[in-house]
Amino acid sequence: MTRSFPDSFPRLLADIGGTNARFAWQATAGDRPALATSLPCADYPGPAEAIRAYLAQHHLPAPRWLAMGVATALRGDRVTMTNNHWDFSVADLQKALGLTHVRLLNDFTALALALPDLDATECLQVGGGTGLAGAPLALLGAGTGLGVSGLFTAPDGSLVAIEGEGGHATLAARTPREAQVIERVAPQFADESLHHVSAERVLSGPGLEAVYRAVVAEHAGVPADRPAADITARSVDGDCPACVESLALFCGFLGTVAGDLALTLGARGGVYIGGGIVPRLGQAFGDSGFRARFEDRGRFSSYLRDIPVWVIHTPYPAILGAARALQQDAARRSGS
Repeated sequence: MTRSFPDSFPRLLADIGGTNARFAWQATAGDRPALATSLPCADYPGPAEAIRAYLAQHHLPAPRWLAMGVATALRGDRVTMTNNHWDFSVADLQKALGLTHVRLLNDFTALALALPDLDATECLQVGGGTGLAGAPLALLGAGTGLGVSGLFTAPDGSLVAIEGEGGHATLAARTPREAQVIERVAPQFADESLHHVSAERVLSGPGLEAVYRAVVAEHAGVPADRPAADITARSVDGDCPACVESLALFCGFLGTVAGDLALTLGARGGVYIGGGIVPRLGQAFGDSGFRARFEDRGRFSSYLRDIPVWVIHTPYPAILGAARALQQDAARRSGS
Protein backbone atom coordinates (compact mmCIF):
# COMPACT_ATOMS: atom_id res chain seq x y z
CA MET A 1 0.00 0.00 0.00
CA THR A 2 1.26 3.49 -0.88
CA ARG A 3 2.07 5.60 2.16
CA SER A 4 0.76 9.17 2.16
CA PHE A 5 3.83 10.58 3.97
CA PRO A 6 1.84 12.69 6.47
CA ASP A 7 5.03 14.57 7.37
CA SER A 8 5.03 15.90 3.80
CA PHE A 9 1.92 18.00 4.52
CA PRO A 10 0.96 20.76 4.21
CA ARG A 11 1.93 20.95 0.55
CA LEU A 12 2.14 24.05 -1.59
CA LEU A 13 1.30 23.67 -5.27
CA ALA A 14 2.28 26.24 -7.88
CA ASP A 15 2.03 26.93 -11.60
CA ILE A 16 4.36 29.73 -12.72
CA GLY A 17 3.71 31.18 -16.16
CA GLY A 18 5.16 34.09 -18.05
CA THR A 19 2.60 36.50 -16.58
CA ASN A 20 0.98 34.96 -13.50
CA ALA A 21 2.03 32.78 -10.57
CA ARG A 22 -0.83 30.52 -9.47
CA PHE A 23 -0.82 28.85 -6.06
CA ALA A 24 -2.97 26.34 -4.16
CA TRP A 25 -2.82 24.57 -0.81
CA GLN A 26 -3.13 20.91 0.14
CA ALA A 27 -3.42 20.60 3.91
CA THR A 28 -3.65 16.81 4.38
CA ALA A 29 -3.63 13.61 2.36
CA GLY A 30 -6.76 13.19 0.25
CA ASP A 31 -7.63 16.88 0.20
CA ARG A 32 -8.35 18.54 -3.10
CA PRO A 33 -6.15 21.59 -3.73
CA ALA A 34 -7.77 24.66 -2.16
CA LEU A 35 -7.29 28.42 -1.82
CA ALA A 36 -6.28 28.82 -5.47
CA THR A 37 -4.88 32.30 -6.06
CA SER A 38 -3.17 34.06 -8.97
CA LEU A 39 -0.49 36.71 -8.39
CA PRO A 40 1.23 38.82 -11.09
CA CYS A 41 4.85 37.76 -11.54
CA ALA A 42 5.80 41.35 -12.32
CA ASP A 43 4.92 42.35 -8.73
CA TYR A 44 7.60 40.15 -7.14
CA PRO A 45 11.36 39.80 -7.62
CA GLY A 46 11.15 36.00 -7.47
CA PRO A 47 9.14 32.95 -6.36
CA ALA A 48 10.11 33.16 -2.68
CA GLU A 49 8.57 36.61 -2.36
CA ALA A 50 5.43 35.56 -4.25
CA ILE A 51 5.06 32.46 -2.07
CA ARG A 52 5.41 34.50 1.12
CA ALA A 53 2.75 36.90 -0.17
CA TYR A 54 0.40 33.99 -0.89
CA LEU A 55 0.94 32.44 2.55
CA ALA A 56 0.37 35.80 4.25
CA GLN A 57 -2.77 36.50 2.22
CA HIS A 58 -4.37 33.25 3.42
CA HIS A 59 -2.77 33.17 6.91
CA LEU A 60 -1.10 29.83 6.18
CA PRO A 61 1.84 28.16 7.94
CA ALA A 62 5.07 27.27 6.17
CA PRO A 63 4.58 24.30 3.81
CA ARG A 64 6.75 21.19 4.02
CA TRP A 65 6.65 20.06 0.38
CA LEU A 66 6.40 22.17 -2.76
CA ALA A 67 5.65 21.20 -6.37
CA MET A 68 6.03 23.98 -8.89
CA GLY A 69 5.44 23.94 -12.61
CA VAL A 70 7.47 26.63 -14.37
CA ALA A 71 7.17 27.89 -17.93
CA THR A 72 10.76 27.33 -19.01
CA ALA A 73 13.27 24.61 -19.75
CA LEU A 74 14.80 23.04 -16.63
CA ARG A 75 18.53 22.44 -16.51
CA GLY A 76 19.87 21.76 -13.04
CA ASP A 77 19.54 24.04 -10.04
CA ARG A 78 19.33 27.40 -11.84
CA VAL A 79 15.95 28.38 -13.25
CA THR A 80 15.77 31.26 -15.71
CA MET A 81 12.22 31.98 -16.85
CA THR A 82 11.72 32.37 -20.60
CA ASN A 83 8.97 35.00 -20.54
CA ASN A 84 9.36 36.83 -17.23
CA HIS A 85 12.22 38.26 -15.16
CA TRP A 86 12.48 35.53 -12.50
CA ASP A 87 15.91 33.88 -12.19
CA PHE A 88 16.47 31.73 -9.12
CA SER A 89 18.21 28.75 -7.53
CA VAL A 90 16.05 25.81 -6.44
CA ALA A 91 18.38 25.07 -3.52
CA ASP A 92 18.22 28.69 -2.36
CA LEU A 93 14.42 28.67 -2.65
CA GLN A 94 14.19 25.48 -0.58
CA LYS A 95 16.47 26.93 2.10
CA ALA A 96 14.72 30.31 2.20
CA LEU A 97 11.31 28.71 2.76
CA GLY A 98 12.47 25.86 5.02
CA LEU A 99 11.06 23.19 2.71
CA THR A 100 11.93 19.51 3.17
CA HIS A 101 11.22 18.61 -0.48
CA VAL A 102 10.88 20.57 -3.73
CA ARG A 103 9.68 19.13 -7.04
CA LEU A 104 10.18 21.37 -10.05
CA LEU A 105 8.70 20.49 -13.42
CA ASN A 106 7.85 22.24 -16.65
CA ASP A 107 4.42 23.89 -16.43
CA PHE A 108 3.05 21.84 -19.31
CA THR A 109 4.46 18.66 -17.81
CA ALA A 110 2.38 19.49 -14.74
CA LEU A 111 -0.65 20.16 -16.91
CA ALA A 112 -0.14 16.85 -18.73
CA LEU A 113 -0.18 15.01 -15.39
CA ALA A 114 -3.53 16.65 -14.64
CA LEU A 115 -5.29 15.40 -17.78
CA PRO A 116 -6.64 12.13 -16.25
CA ASP A 117 -8.24 14.16 -13.44
CA LEU A 118 -10.25 16.41 -15.80
CA ASP A 119 -13.85 15.45 -16.47
CA ALA A 120 -16.16 16.25 -19.38
CA THR A 121 -17.55 19.35 -17.66
CA GLU A 122 -14.07 20.90 -17.60
CA CYS A 123 -13.35 20.47 -21.32
CA LEU A 124 -15.09 21.32 -24.59
CA GLN A 125 -14.69 18.87 -27.47
CA VAL A 126 -13.83 20.22 -30.91
CA GLY A 127 -14.40 17.44 -33.43
CA GLY A 128 -13.22 13.86 -33.55
CA GLY A 129 -14.66 10.77 -31.94
CA THR A 130 -13.88 8.96 -28.70
CA GLY A 131 -10.30 8.74 -27.55
CA LEU A 132 -8.69 5.32 -27.47
CA ALA A 133 -8.31 4.17 -23.85
CA GLY A 134 -4.70 3.81 -22.77
CA ALA A 135 -3.33 5.60 -25.85
CA PRO A 136 -0.99 8.59 -25.54
CA LEU A 137 -2.43 12.06 -24.99
CA ALA A 138 -1.06 15.23 -26.59
CA LEU A 139 -1.15 18.67 -24.99
CA LEU A 140 -0.42 22.19 -26.19
CA GLY A 141 -1.52 25.64 -25.19
CA ALA A 142 -0.93 29.25 -26.16
CA GLY A 143 -0.59 31.96 -23.51
CA THR A 144 2.39 34.18 -22.83
CA GLY A 145 4.31 31.41 -24.64
CA LEU A 146 3.44 28.07 -26.28
CA GLY A 147 3.58 25.00 -24.08
CA VAL A 148 3.76 21.47 -25.49
CA SER A 149 3.72 18.10 -23.73
CA GLY A 150 2.24 14.63 -23.83
CA LEU A 151 1.19 11.87 -21.43
CA PHE A 152 1.90 8.14 -21.68
CA THR A 153 0.89 5.17 -19.56
CA ALA A 154 3.91 3.04 -18.65
CA PRO A 155 3.72 -0.77 -18.61
CA ASP A 156 3.38 -0.70 -14.80
CA GLY A 157 0.38 1.62 -15.08
CA SER A 158 2.16 4.77 -13.93
CA LEU A 159 1.79 8.02 -15.86
CA VAL A 160 4.78 9.56 -17.62
CA ALA A 161 4.62 13.16 -18.86
CA ILE A 162 6.94 14.58 -21.50
CA GLU A 163 9.17 17.46 -20.47
CA GLY A 164 10.21 19.20 -23.66
CA GLU A 165 10.26 22.54 -25.45
CA GLY A 166 8.12 21.81 -28.51
CA GLY A 167 6.90 25.40 -28.62
CA HIS A 168 10.30 26.39 -29.97
CA ALA A 169 10.20 24.01 -32.94
CA THR A 170 10.22 25.69 -36.34
CA LEU A 171 6.79 26.76 -37.56
CA ALA A 172 5.76 25.48 -40.99
CA ALA A 173 3.66 27.38 -43.52
CA ARG A 174 0.93 25.52 -45.38
CA THR A 175 -0.16 28.33 -47.72
CA PRO A 176 1.57 31.21 -49.54
CA ARG A 177 -0.19 33.65 -47.20
CA GLU A 178 1.18 31.87 -44.15
CA ALA A 179 4.67 31.93 -45.65
CA GLN A 180 4.32 35.67 -46.20
CA VAL A 181 3.19 36.20 -42.59
CA ILE A 182 6.10 34.15 -41.20
CA GLU A 183 8.50 36.22 -43.31
CA ARG A 184 7.00 39.41 -41.84
CA VAL A 185 7.01 38.09 -38.27
CA ALA A 186 10.68 37.11 -38.26
CA PRO A 187 12.15 40.65 -38.25
CA GLN A 188 10.01 41.54 -35.22
CA PHE A 189 12.18 39.29 -33.03
CA ALA A 190 15.90 39.94 -32.79
CA ASP A 191 16.79 36.30 -32.06
CA GLU A 192 14.87 34.85 -35.02
CA SER A 193 15.80 34.68 -38.70
CA LEU A 194 13.96 34.10 -41.94
CA HIS A 195 15.24 30.55 -41.74
CA HIS A 196 13.63 29.85 -38.35
CA VAL A 197 10.51 31.26 -36.73
CA SER A 198 9.40 29.16 -33.77
CA ALA A 199 5.79 28.18 -33.28
CA GLU A 200 5.72 30.26 -30.10
CA ARG A 201 6.46 33.42 -32.09
CA VAL A 202 2.99 33.08 -33.64
CA LEU A 203 1.04 30.85 -31.25
CA SER A 204 1.08 32.99 -28.10
CA GLY A 205 -0.28 36.33 -26.94
CA PRO A 206 2.78 38.22 -28.20
CA GLY A 207 2.66 36.01 -31.30
CA LEU A 208 -0.92 36.95 -32.12
CA GLU A 209 0.10 40.60 -31.82
CA ALA A 210 3.02 39.94 -34.18
CA VAL A 211 0.68 38.31 -36.72
CA TYR A 212 -1.63 41.32 -36.48
CA ARG A 213 1.30 43.66 -37.19
CA ALA A 214 2.18 41.50 -40.20
CA VAL A 215 -1.39 41.72 -41.50
CA VAL A 216 -2.41 45.26 -40.63
CA ALA A 217 -0.34 47.02 -43.30
CA GLU A 218 -2.86 45.77 -45.86
CA HIS A 219 -5.88 47.07 -43.95
CA ALA A 220 -6.38 50.83 -44.09
CA GLY A 221 -7.69 52.89 -41.20
CA VAL A 222 -6.89 50.51 -38.33
CA PRO A 223 -4.32 50.84 -35.50
CA ALA A 224 -0.83 49.53 -36.22
CA ASP A 225 -0.76 47.72 -32.85
CA ARG A 226 -3.37 46.06 -30.68
CA PRO A 227 -3.08 43.88 -27.54
CA ALA A 228 -3.92 40.21 -28.01
CA ALA A 229 -7.11 40.43 -25.95
CA ASP A 230 -8.37 43.26 -28.18
CA ILE A 231 -7.52 41.30 -31.33
CA THR A 232 -9.48 38.25 -30.21
CA ALA A 233 -12.46 40.29 -28.98
CA ARG A 234 -12.70 42.32 -32.19
CA SER A 235 -12.26 39.22 -34.29
CA VAL A 236 -15.13 37.47 -32.52
CA ASP A 237 -17.26 40.61 -32.93
CA GLY A 238 -16.26 40.78 -36.60
CA ASP A 239 -15.75 44.57 -36.60
CA CYS A 240 -12.03 44.56 -37.54
CA PRO A 241 -11.01 42.75 -40.76
CA ALA A 242 -7.32 42.73 -39.75
CA CYS A 243 -8.24 41.12 -36.42
CA VAL A 244 -10.48 38.57 -38.16
CA GLU A 245 -7.69 37.55 -40.52
CA SER A 246 -5.09 37.50 -37.72
CA LEU A 247 -7.15 35.13 -35.60
CA ALA A 248 -7.95 32.96 -38.63
CA LEU A 249 -4.21 32.64 -39.32
CA PHE A 250 -3.59 31.85 -35.64
CA CYS A 251 -6.18 29.03 -35.66
CA GLY A 252 -4.81 27.61 -38.92
CA PHE A 253 -1.25 27.58 -37.60
CA LEU A 254 -2.47 25.97 -34.37
CA GLY A 255 -4.23 23.26 -36.38
CA THR A 256 -0.95 22.51 -38.17
CA VAL A 257 1.06 22.27 -34.94
CA ALA A 258 -1.61 20.23 -33.13
CA GLY A 259 -1.95 17.78 -36.00
CA ASP A 260 1.82 17.36 -36.24
CA LEU A 261 1.98 16.73 -32.49
CA ALA A 262 -0.81 14.14 -32.62
CA LEU A 263 0.98 12.26 -35.41
CA THR A 264 4.36 12.47 -33.66
CA LEU A 265 3.07 11.12 -30.34
CA GLY A 266 0.47 8.74 -31.77
CA ALA A 267 -2.01 10.62 -29.58
CA ARG A 268 -5.06 8.50 -30.32
CA GLY A 269 -6.27 9.10 -26.77
CA GLY A 270 -6.91 12.75 -27.64
CA VAL A 271 -5.35 16.17 -27.96
CA TYR A 272 -5.85 18.76 -25.21
CA ILE A 273 -5.53 22.52 -25.64
CA GLY A 274 -4.86 24.70 -22.61
CA GLY A 275 -3.29 28.11 -22.17
CA GLY A 276 -5.00 31.46 -21.83
CA ILE A 277 -6.03 32.25 -25.42
CA VAL A 278 -8.08 29.42 -26.96
CA PRO A 279 -10.41 28.75 -23.98
CA ARG A 280 -11.56 32.39 -24.19
CA LEU A 281 -12.61 32.05 -27.84
CA GLY A 282 -15.63 29.85 -27.09
CA GLN A 283 -17.62 28.75 -30.14
CA ALA A 284 -15.53 30.99 -32.39
CA PHE A 285 -12.72 28.45 -32.08
CA GLY A 286 -15.00 25.57 -33.03
CA ASP A 287 -16.18 27.57 -36.04
CA SER A 288 -12.62 28.41 -37.12
CA GLY A 289 -10.43 26.55 -39.60
CA PHE A 290 -8.57 24.78 -36.78
CA ARG A 291 -10.21 21.36 -37.13
CA ALA A 292 -9.99 21.22 -40.91
CA ARG A 293 -6.29 22.06 -40.76
CA PHE A 294 -5.74 19.58 -37.92
CA GLU A 295 -7.15 16.74 -40.06
CA ASP A 296 -5.64 17.75 -43.42
CA ARG A 297 -2.79 15.22 -43.68
CA GLY A 298 -3.33 13.42 -46.97
CA ARG A 299 -3.04 9.67 -46.43
CA PHE A 300 -3.30 10.11 -42.65
CA SER A 301 -6.34 12.40 -42.63
CA SER A 302 -8.57 9.51 -41.53
CA TYR A 303 -6.16 8.77 -38.66
CA LEU A 304 -6.53 12.31 -37.35
CA ARG A 305 -10.25 12.54 -38.10
CA ASP A 306 -11.02 10.11 -35.27
CA ILE A 307 -8.88 11.88 -32.65
CA PRO A 308 -10.85 14.15 -30.29
CA VAL A 309 -9.53 17.59 -29.45
CA TRP A 310 -10.49 18.98 -26.06
CA VAL A 311 -10.22 22.64 -25.00
CA ILE A 312 -9.55 22.87 -21.25
CA HIS A 313 -11.87 25.35 -19.55
CA THR A 314 -11.26 24.69 -15.86
CA PRO A 315 -9.16 27.26 -13.94
CA TYR A 316 -5.79 26.23 -12.48
CA PRO A 317 -5.64 22.77 -14.11
CA ALA A 318 -1.85 22.41 -13.79
CA ILE A 319 -2.23 22.57 -10.00
CA LEU A 320 -3.79 19.09 -10.13
CA GLY A 321 -0.73 17.85 -11.98
CA ALA A 322 1.58 19.37 -9.38
CA ALA A 323 -0.35 17.50 -6.69
CA ARG A 324 -0.01 14.25 -8.66
CA ALA A 325 3.74 14.82 -9.03
CA LEU A 326 4.14 15.02 -5.25
CA GLN A 327 2.08 11.86 -4.81
CA GLN A 328 4.40 10.11 -7.26
CA ASP A 329 7.37 11.31 -5.21
CA ALA A 330 5.76 9.97 -2.05
CA ALA A 331 5.09 6.62 -3.71
CA ARG A 332 8.73 6.34 -4.82
CA ARG A 333 9.94 7.09 -1.30
CA SER A 334 7.69 4.39 0.09
CA GLY A 335 9.03 1.89 -2.45
CA SER A 336 5.59 1.14 -3.86
